[in-house]
Amino acid sequence: MTFLPLDIPGAFLVEVEPKEDERGCFARTFCQEEFARAGIDFPVAQCSLSFNRAAYTLRGMHVQVPPCPEPKLVRCTAGRVWDCILDLRTDSPTYKRWVGRELSAHNRLAFFIPGYCAHGFISLEPNSELFYMMSAPFSSDHAHGVRWNDPAFAIEWPAEPRILSDKDRTLPDYQGFRP
Repeated sequence: MTFLPLDIPGAFLVEVEPKEDERGCFARTFCQEEFARAGIDFPVAQCSLSFNRAAYTLRGMHVQVPPCPEPKLVRCTAGRVWDCILDLRTDSPTYKRWVGRELSAHNRLAFFIPGYCAHGFISLEPNSELFYMMSAPFSSDHAHGVRWNDPAFAIEWPAEPRILSDKDRTLPDYQGFRP
């Protein structure tokens, strides 16, 4: 695997290094030792997936607040999504800045998202699926979020969402909670 630092400290674009032959390819998508060599402490405690039937389904921007940081590795296993990391760590030099990239089953890229950074995505194709690996179990008592189109962040989404949950539609504008 190759770990490419993003403009948000502690966030990485993770590339696989497929070994190809006449059958196709094989690639490691996670190795705790390789993450540790890259300086990333990421013990996996839970895995989840998000299947999105329709194109332009938006989920986000979700974050867990103290004491549950929930770092995660997110990979698109089917279809295509535009994925976004938003830094909500008040002590970070990139506080309130975001990074977005296309993740797809074809490009096999993944995002490593540090704790206390919000995460969201919009599906770009029908039947898109994301696979999540988290270093801490989900805690509904610490689950929060900010509105996907809050002007405080000016995230440049590649398309307008057609499908949003009521929860995501009614997330508040950011008012500075402190992780």
